[in-house]
Amino acid sequence: MTLVVTGGAGYVGSVCAQHLLDAGHDVVVVDDLTTGHEDAVPAGARLVVGDVAEVADDVLGAGGVDGVIHCAARSLVGESAEKPAKYWHGNVVTTIALLDAVCRHRVPRLVFSSTAATYGEPESSPITEDAPTRPTNTYGATKLAVDHAIGTYAAASGGELGAVSLRYFNVAGAHAGAGSALGERHTVETHLIPLVLQVALGQRDEIAIFGDDWPTADGTCVRDYIHVDDLAEAHLLALDLLARGDASVIEKAGGHLVCNLGNGTGFSVLEVIEACRRVTGHPIPARVAPRRTGDPGVLVASSARARDELGWKPTHTDLDGIVADAWAFARSRAAG
Repeated sequence: MTLVVTGGAGYVGSVCAQHLLDAGHDVVVVDDLTTGHEDAVPAGARLVVGDVAEVADDVLGAGGVDGVIHCAARSLVGESAEKPAKYWHGNVVTTIALLDAVCRHRVPRLVFSSTAATYGEPESSPITEDAPTRPTNTYGATKLAVDHAIGTYAAASGGELGAVSLRYFNVAGAHAGAGSALGERHTVETHLIPLVLQVALGQRDEIAIFGDDWPTADGTCVRDYIHVDDLAEAHLLALDLLARGDASVIEKAGGHLVCNLGNGTGFSVLEVIEACRRVTGHPIPARVAPRRTGDPGVLVASSARARDELGWKPTHTDLDGIVADAWAFARSRAAG
């Protein structure tokens, strides 16, 4: 198949593109490179530099495109509160333009990178897809809006468009393939594991723990970490499901299936820091800071639907292994 990956120069998109290439697909990456990195685009993929909304018609109108994996997005929670217009335009308006192009050129398959932020502060754990969606920030609200838009486009297409939204929990780790290493390297880093590893690399003095009085075993927040390679495999399985045209699954979902992706096991902030200490051999100083507004105490996914409908099961479930992959990538970037 010929597949388009938007945001394919970013962390998740680049690993998805590599997995698609490894599976024998032809890949076109669309990325404006504002937050992505050209050298993260895997060898063998064709790169189209430009805003997704502006180039979607040209890319899809060339014909022969069998599906789109839509990873391009603005994703900084704090910035989304300060600059909501940037997020409503970059995430929602851009996706509507892409959806219009997908339908106009009769591209039959779409897989969307959604997020656990659509759930906000959950009432119970593990979180299932029928949990209330009450995002607590603009980023989560824009992703939820896109989920709704995709659902209505798919339902109105008369079966011409099948779609899957994958709601990620905390993506971590790195892909180490033949001649390539793909991992997190955001200009503004907000994720715990790479931030802790920056301490081990001497790039920051300490790591902040936001609250040690949460109702958890050790008093720190608990999160569900999913390895980026497992995440990429879920995208391939979603495309396979759509390619098979499994009517019983897609029709039951109204043309749009929503699946959570996590490893089903939560790790606390302290557990992550201890894993980083073990893997790096660095003491990693930490200090307790006040809780952040809007932080839930526990976010753990139920991935039962992804298992049942996609046949997906995470294989990288060991926290030390996830950290070790991220550490190898971080050291390679620091050395380079």
